Amino acid sequence: MRIWCSLLLCFLGIPFLAEAQMNPVKFERYTLSNGLKVILHEDHSTPIVVVSVLYHVGSKNENPERTGFAHFFEHLLFEGSENVPRGQFDKYMSNAGANNNAFTSQDKTYYYEVLPSNQVPLALWLESERMLHAKVETKGIETQRQVVKEERRMRIDNQPYQRFQEEIPARLFKAHPYRWPIIGSMAHLDNATESDYVNFYKDFYVPDNAVLTIAGDFNPAQLKPMIEKYFATIPKSKKPIYRPNIVEPPLGRELRDTFYDKVQLPAVFMAYRTPAQSDPDFYALEMLNRLLSGGQSSRINRSLVDEKQLALDALSFSYPLEQPGALIVLGISNLGVDPAKLQEALDIEIEKVKTTLVPELEFQKLRNQLEAELVDDNSALEGIALNLANFEVLFGDANLINTNINRYLKVTREDLQRVAKKYLDKNNRVLLYWLPEQKQ
Repeated sequence: MRIWCSLLLCFLGIPFLAEAQMNPVKFERYTLSNGLKVILHEDHSTPIVVVSVLYHVGSKNENPERTGFAHFFEHLLFEGSENVPRGQFDKYMSNAGANNNAFTSQDKTYYYEVLPSNQVPLALWLESERMLHAKVETKGIETQRQVVKEERRMRIDNQPYQRFQEEIPARLFKAHPYRWPIIGSMAHLDNATESDYVNFYKDFYVPDNAVLTIAGDFNPAQLKPMIEKYFATIPKSKKPIYRPNIVEPPLGRELRDTFYDKVQLPAVFMAYRTPAQSDPDFYALEMLNRLLSGGQSSRINRSLVDEKQLALDALSFSYPLEQPGALIVLGISNLGVDPAKLQEALDIEIEKVKTTLVPELEFQKLRNQLEAELVDDNSALEGIALNLANFEVLFGDANLINTNINRYLKVTREDLQRVAKKYLDKNNRVLLYWLPEQKQ
């Protein structure tokens, strides 16, 4: 079963990436003549290999009148190719004792296979077929349109509060393509022609817009000729790859709104603009987010759920994006609790981090938790493959897999207070009351 990430699930699930000081991740990086970047991490501890391709295309690369294409192609490119019959991609994998999956975000689309090491040629062939010979035709398009519509009904329309994936970005961003959701508009997908889909494929599924990462049990001397065989002859893009360069103007004031939904309990969403994940302040904000909502003992949960019992659930989560992102704080009211009272309690917790330094003991606990998670994140081949690809594509430096932890460890208690004051400002947020339809 494919993993189709919602905004919330994708970003709650995105791992931190780090340096394991005792076991640094060794890798080799090179580029083919057509621009395809290749990263190899050799590990003979188990007879397993992860083969992945990350394309530098997400929902932000879409035409505003044709949203949802990046996510749609995540589905479509399992349909088959000139040399892979429709519906056979997953069968090839299962017959080889392998599993495979994919996901899409605002910035990227990622495909991967985990398979026995003697089946690497199969994965390379299938990924090269996806890159060069994918079937972008009416039958597959119509099939996947229905799949995406059902996914939307299942994951967004019929799930309480999940419409936030549309309602928050649309208010938080007015100019930037982050303003529409990853799943996009069903009307846009319906109205698109076959040529629209073909052009999107030609524009973004090209070798110079991708990184091939292979991690696991392989012999580089044998693997490199295979990579050359399957990928080197794929033509590079004939034109510059579209990269949006849109500066979103500051909010300048608090934007308040109310949304009515088929829910039983009111909720309060506070969405703050934050800088791109390459910005130095990003690391302090990620630590601040964990301070507020990193587990059952975190500040928001302890105060609003356990102590004051105002909220059924309360948390925060961030969107680490290539361009300006967001940090969202939210609470779902307990029965009979006025959402205004819930908002007040959330604001109190936010004000605390602005006015008072985090106690040293609490800060050290936060650092310890973070270090443990960062090191653990590179304990599996799947994580290593994704992390190498992420850092190479989004930062231009795959070696951040070994050094990125230092950026977190440089964050001080004063930095947490500073970024809280700078970004968790009421004039830099959308405040959205999520109320039951019967209240309308």
